[in-house]
Amino acid sequence: MTNKYELALVLNGKLEDEAKNSALEKVQSYITRFGGTVSNVDDWGKKRLAYEIQKVKEGFYYFIQFESEDKNCPNELENHIRIMEPVLRYLVVRQ
Repeated sequence: MTNKYELALVLNGKLEDEAKNSALEKVQSYITRFGGTVSNVDDWGKKRLAYEIQKVKEGFYYFIQFESEDKNCPNELENHIRIMEPVLRYLVVRQ
């Protein structure tokens, strides 16, 4: 049975376009590597953070919907996203 998930991702607001796009592609490649398929990427653009994180006041918000039959996919994804430099915050939820 396929489970649907959503990843909320906040990238550092000081990133250049190229670095931002490569970080987003890297996250999507992690999803496919761990048996998931990306169904939608919702780009909310640059927004002011509710509070300062690592001396950064703004971040790029993304909401990525994906499906996976492998129940370990969200855990593996979180393990890899956690150590990525440009990621300020992330959250994977099951829909």
